[in-house]
Amino acid sequence: MPPVTLMIVGAGDRGFMYAGYAAKFPNEAKVVAVAEPRAAYRARLAEQHGIRPQFVLSDWREAATRGRLADAVVIATPDAMHAEPAVAFAWLDYRILLEKPMAVTEADCRRVVGAVQEAGVVFALGHVLRYTAYTRRIKAMIDAGAVGEVVSIQHLEPVGYWHQAHSFVRGNWRNSQQSSFMLLAKSCHDLDWIRHIMGAPCRRVSSFGSLRHFRREFAPAGSADRCLDCQVESTCPYSAARFYLGAVERGNTGWPVSVLTMDVTKEGVTKALREGPYGRCVYRCDNDVVDNQVVNMEFEGGRTATFTMTAFNPGGDRKTRIFGTRGYIEGDGATIHHFDFLTNKTETIHAAAEGAVKSGHGGGDYALAHAFLSAVAADDPGKVLSGPVESLETHLMVFAAERSRLEGRVVDITMAS
Repeated sequence: MPPVTLMIVGAGDRGFMYAGYAAKFPNEAKVVAVAEPRAAYRARLAEQHGIRPQFVLSDWREAATRGRLADAVVIATPDAMHAEPAVAFAWLDYRILLEKPMAVTEADCRRVVGAVQEAGVVFALGHVLRYTAYTRRIKAMIDAGAVGEVVSIQHLEPVGYWHQAHSFVRGNWRNSQQSSFMLLAKSCHDLDWIRHIMGAPCRRVSSFGSLRHFRREFAPAGSADRCLDCQVESTCPYSAARFYLGAVERGNTGWPVSVLTMDVTKEGVTKALREGPYGRCVYRCDNDVVDNQVVNMEFEGGRTATFTMTAFNPGGDRKTRIFGTRGYIEGDGATIHHFDFLTNKTETIHAAAEGAVKSGHGGGDYALAHAFLSAVAADDPGKVLSGPVESLETHLMVFAAERSRLEGRVVDITMAS
C-alpha cells in the first residue's frame, strides 16, 4: 500500500513535528505540499521533504484554490485560524488532522463538526493525551473493572512556572483576544482526558480562576521592560536570559528555544530576546489569560471530577487520582499505582515503557499521527480516538467552564445547538 500523502498547513512547531513523523516513517506518509505565510519556515519544510515548487504555497487559502493536492491535510495554524481551513478542506474531500483546539468559539466548533460529518471524511483532533501508552493502559484497566465503577477523579495540570512564562505570558497564547483563553489553549487536553477516562457525558460545570501574579503591580523594584536591560534579572525566577540563553549553553536548541528564532545560536537567541516578544519582562506584557484555574464537573450518574491548572510548580506530567467502588488508581503520566480493595494490595505499572514510539506528550504525538494515518489508509474512522462528536462534547465542557468562571454560576452542558 502506498504511503498517505500529506499537505502541512502551518509549518511552525506542531506542523514541523507531524511532518517529521512522515520523514521517520516514510512507509506510512509522504509530505507533498506545504502552506505557510512565513517564507523561512515554508522553505525549511519544503527543502527537508523535497516538495516540488508548485506545491510550496503561501497560505491555506491559496492551497484551497488548487483542489485536492494530497490524501490528507494537517492543519497546524494559530488557534483562531482553525475553523476556516478545516471547513474548506473538508469540502475538498481531504482527510483532516486538526490541531487542538478545534476552534476558538462554540459556534465554529459546531461548524467544523457539521462540515466534517456532511463531507464524510476521516477527522482527528490533536488530543494527543488520549493516545499515550499510559492513557491506553489506564483506560483498559477501568474498562476491565479494575476500580469497579469510577465515582470521582482528581486531575492536576502542573503547567510549570517557566512554561507559563514562555507560552502564556510572553508567547503566542498570552492574550485571549489574539489566540484563545487559557482553558481552551492549554487544558482542553485535560477536560477531554477526564471525559475519556470517565466514559460518560458531563452534565454541568463550575469554575474559578484568575490572572493572579503576572501583572504590572508585581514587577520588582528596579526591573526593566526587557530582561537583557534589567538590573534585577539575576534574582528573577522568570528571567528570559536564563531560560533561553541557558538552554543554548546546555545544547538544547529545540523547543522552546526554536520558537524564538530559526537562528538558535547564542547570537541569534540574544537578538531575539533584544527585539522579539520572548525577551520581555513577564510583569510588563500584554497577557490576560489566567495563571490558575479550577473546574468542578458533574457527570452522568452523579459522578464527579475536579481539575486544577496552575503555573506555580516545576512543571512535568499531569497527576491523577481515580476513585472507584472497588479500587483506586494514582498516576503521573508514566507510572500507575493500582490499589485493589478486595486484595488490599497495590500493583505498580510502568506504562510509559509499553510500546510507545518516543515523541512529545509522552509518545502521544507520534501515536496520534500513526492512528490518523492508519485510519486514512484503511478508510476506517474507528482507528481515531479523538473523532468529531466526542471532541465537540469536550470542547463544550471547556466553553461552559469558562462561562462559569466569568459569570460566577453553574453552567449546564447540552450537545444541542
